[in-house]
Amino acid sequence: MKKENNTDFKTMIGGQALMEGIMMLGPAKSAVVVRTKEGLHTKIEDRKQPAPGFSLRKLPFIRGLFNFWTSMKTGTSAMMYSAELAIEEEEEASQEEKKPSKVDLWLEEKLSSGAFITIAVVLGILLSVGLFIVLPSLIGSFIQRWIPNQLVHNLVEGLIRVAILVGYMSLMSLMKDMKRTFAYHGAEHKTIACYEARLPLTVENVRKQTRLHPRCGTSFLFVVVFLSILVFSVAGYLLAPITPTFTSGILNALVRVVLKLILLPLVVGIAYEINRMVGRYDNCFTAVISAPGLWLQKITTNEPDDSMIEVAIAALSAVIPEEEGSDKW
Repeated sequence: MKKENNTDFKTMIGGQALMEGIMMLGPAKSAVVVRTKEGLHTKIEDRKQPAPGFSLRKLPFIRGLFNFWTSMKTGTSAMMYSAELAIEEEEEASQEEKKPSKVDLWLEEKLSSGAFITIAVVLGILLSVGLFIVLPSLIGSFIQRWIPNQLVHNLVEGLIRVAILVGYMSLMSLMKDMKRTFAYHGAEHKTIACYEARLPLTVENVRKQTRLHPRCGTSFLFVVVFLSILVFSVAGYLLAPITPTFTSGILNALVRVVLKLILLPLVVGIAYEINRMVGRYDNCFTAVISAPGLWLQKITTNEPDDSMIEVAIAALSAVIPEEEGSDKW
């Protein structure tokens, strides 16, 4: 039976673009759908449900840290899974002629282990922190001699952080493989938008939807970067009297970096709550907050073809709960 159109419906289902595929996370299940030469390869798993009662994982501003870590682990695992399928296809002919060595079998086992995924997530976080937090701080410390005003200095450092983020995304979008991944990203958003519009999940209906979505990881990353400007500026001003200073500019730069790293969990926690609010409500306030992230998504999403939309529909359909509306955000 066709569902009534309800533009107020917002789903908690989210997704991630993969190599030739899409992962969708529903309230009870996760699904990874990858297009191979043989057709759609689907992997569906039950998600661990939170225990009833009090838990730190449910507290505002703290739950964001737990959800961020879980999303990173799940996303990394799905990305490695899709990459493994792609590599298997490329090496299919040679594998038929050559038996895998013990080293190959050992690597295959370790790469799919939980420990390796955890290491990959940690390295990914460290890379992001180094690129978007440490590097701008070091550049900011270098130019501090020409900008004595602390407020202006923090603003300039924040703009450097934004410039690095936009430049990084722009360079990624120029890569051939990433162009296809970004198109799958667009298919993911379009399919969720179609589902939230309460329209049947068909290629025709999905194709008409916008490829931009306010509750996207790209928007979340931009909110983190923007919030870091505000939080680091206020904290730097308030903590200036008790912050140790050294004659060495390098040591002062390290102090600034350590202070930012200590404050980073607070920034992530606040950003998560803002992302929840933006994904749930449509008003002038959320429109202003989500606008920069939506603009950045024009870089990280491309228009998908019909085959990509089919993958997104299959992934989303696999995680829609049986009880209608139980996934309402």
